[in-house]
Amino acid sequence: MVHKSDIEIARDASKLPIQEIGNKLDIPDSHLLPFGHDKAKVSTEFISEVSKRTDGRLILVTAINPTPAGEGKTTTTVGLGDGLNKIGKKAAICIREASLGPCFGMKGGAAGGGYAQVVPMEEMNLHFTGDFHAITSAHNLLAAMIDNHIYWGNQLQIDQRRVVWRRVLDMNDRALRQIAVSLGGIANGFPREAGFDITVASEVMAILCLSNDLDDLQERLGNIIVAYRRDKSPVFCRDLKADGAMTVLLKQAMQPNLVQTLENNPAFVHGGPFANIAHGCNSVIATKTALKLADYVVTEAGFGADLGAEKFLNIKCRKAKLKPAVIVVVATVRAMKMNGGVLKSDLDLENVAAVKEGCSNLGRHIENMKSFGTPVIVAINHFVKDTDSEINVISDFVKSQGSEAVVCKHWANGSDGTTDLAKRVVHLADSTQGEFKFLYQDSLPLLDKIQVIAKRIYRADEVVISDAIKDQLATWEKAGYGNFPVCMAKTQYSFSTDPNLRGAPEGHSIPIREVRLSAGAGFIVVICGDIMTMPGLPSKPAAENIMLNENGLIEGLF
Repeated sequence: MVHKSDIEIARDASKLPIQEIGNKLDIPDSHLLPFGHDKAKVSTEFISEVSKRTDGRLILVTAINPTPAGEGKTTTTVGLGDGLNKIGKKAAICIREASLGPCFGMKGGAAGGGYAQVVPMEEMNLHFTGDFHAITSAHNLLAAMIDNHIYWGNQLQIDQRRVVWRRVLDMNDRALRQIAVSLGGIANGFPREAGFDITVASEVMAILCLSNDLDDLQERLGNIIVAYRRDKSPVFCRDLKADGAMTVLLKQAMQPNLVQTLENNPAFVHGGPFANIAHGCNSVIATKTALKLADYVVTEAGFGADLGAEKFLNIKCRKAKLKPAVIVVVATVRAMKMNGGVLKSDLDLENVAAVKEGCSNLGRHIENMKSFGTPVIVAINHFVKDTDSEINVISDFVKSQGSEAVVCKHWANGSDGTTDLAKRVVHLADSTQGEFKFLYQDSLPLLDKIQVIAKRIYRADEVVISDAIKDQLATWEKAGYGNFPVCMAKTQYSFSTDPNLRGAPEGHSIPIREVRLSAGAGFIVVICGDIMTMPGLPSKPAAENIMLNENGLIEGLF
């Protein structure tokens, strides 16, 4: 049997006008700002109007560590949202926007897959409503104003050696990681070292995704530390008078984007920080708005639960005062096999022993998520060649961990494949058996926060950190930033910093290479191992297969 590709399925979708999708959440047409017929931004005025309403139930979808076998976290998020609506619940979905970097690189897009997708898929994975371009522009405006200030006399006495604000680009480009700027003579400024990060790692992205409104946005932008003077005192964005113009560039981007699933259910797609190098969650304003409009809101956190979910719970929930009612951990038979040592080429063959061996990774994530005090359920994302024996191994293992596993067939069957999961999630969400708690308190020293995550989430024996970095953390604590949460930048493929170490490793070390203060976003970025804040393209990037066909339609996006 030949299956349609994701893009073919998306193209055949029977989409409703976006006003009809808004009506399902009681959003008046006048408060929808359309981008074509099938997507719109929700007005700031409407968001303010509904802010006093009671919140619905928040459901977090996370997953095991990603493998080349595939897990389907976004697909399950969409499928569960459709399933909840299928059983008669008023539900909405909140996911992140896609970055051009992975779309043209290796990971692909972020719209789900099969018959559990958000549409329009092509626009969502490309320029969409221009939010990422606005973030890139605002970020780089600040960079330009720093160098311009230095050129015109440097009244703020910025030490050119201590400019910490890098430029960004929404593309994977390793050649830009470390560069020299202002070359070519006096007219071009003062030469210095600089570099680029990918837009999804930008502090501006983090700020937009954590801000409650435009006033909060500008306040946070003003708090960005861009450089230091020779006496090591900080220079802020507001010192350069850049925060106002940046807010202007981000005004429209702050408004959440409303689209729909293949089954015409509402989905908010807004913001997109990566979880391996940033905090990995969609915007606070989208999530909070959805909670005011729907009885159940399904959202996701990027990559595995050791990264995305940990940051969702310790950073986003802390900053936005959110409490998830249920945590769904997504796993696949194929990924369990790969964690059990099976090669990708052999995944279609039944291997019960490998599934059993690979369940250690799933078990670790279940245990970690339970430590936050929230009920945990496992969604087994079904593939056609999964056998009953393999599925039963996972189900029995999950039961032994004190949780429940539900087989989901949303990729092939849409909402019909997730009604069982939806019923169980509703039951858990509506019961008051969970008591959400953070992994650490604000008052804990920064180094201790890093060690708590490394030892309790990653199961490391030690954190390897230089005296210079320890001194840096101590300096930030003295400056009043000690109450910040920490945002770990680490490989997504393992609990360790070795991407090839699958399963549930213990007794490893977490080397800390660098720490960065995101004073505007309100957290400390901790860069571990070899992780890069500007990714590179693989040897055969997806871009090689993306093109327009003879009918002018896009092919190759996935």
